[in-house]
Amino acid sequence: MDDDSNQQKIVASTSGPSFHENHKEAFATTRWNIIVAAGQGSDKQVEMAMDELCQTYWYPLYAHVRRRGHSKEDAEDLTQAFFARLFEKNFLDGLNPERGRFRFFLLAALKHFLANEWDKSQRQKRGGGVELLSLDWQDAESRYRIDPADQLSPDKLYDRAWALTLLERVMHRLQLANAENDYFLSLKPCLTAERRAINYPEVAETLGISESAVRVAVHRLRRQYRELLRAEIAETLADPAQLEDELQALYLAFSD
Repeated sequence: MDDDSNQQKIVASTSGPSFHENHKEAFATTRWNIIVAAGQGSDKQVEMAMDELCQTYWYPLYAHVRRRGHSKEDAEDLTQAFFARLFEKNFLDGLNPERGRFRFFLLAALKHFLANEWDKSQRQKRGGGVELLSLDWQDAESRYRIDPADQLSPDKLYDRAWALTLLERVMHRLQLANAENDYFLSLKPCLTAERRAINYPEVAETLGISESAVRVAVHRLRRQYRELLRAEIAETLADPAQLEDELQALYLAFSD
């Protein structure tokens, strides 16, 4: 393939309709919608959404429970039991978390559960009789052990784990959106590098295209990443006006 063809291919693979145009359906199912639907009785679609919610956010909750001083085994039990209770019809009665930001809601619900709902004396077996979620506990404990040292409070560690979870989801969605982009893996490091630190000539030589084509492709990939990040955060908010504040909170989660 000649240089012109390569250049056209890389530019085309990182252009096209924005994420919002291709994934309008995704915005109809926010995290709040899932909770409301679960409390009203679930159909198959809601059950799938609930499962995705559990698979996405269980680790920040597990890390919070562990940092509160619970053992690995108890943290597993508590996280499992919390999700089982979360989707019961009357569990949220009397709970009035700060409405609007799903991460606040989920943490407030967990604290409510830990304070009022968990009775170890009633456990009949590990998991308290709760149907176990298919979660990678071994990976969770490995992640927890390499998390920041104990100076981070349970709430701060939760925020950091939440932020990392969002970024992992964004990168996964970006990779799926670029499944047919042969250059994605080569351009991916440019997403997290400082702009002045990107060696455009080296990338261009590696891909066999012009430096200008690489610059255009990186610019479009970064823009796509920002759109996906904003979309991911928007799905956790009831009020779109909170988006900029939540973005700032995401960045602050990585500060000491």
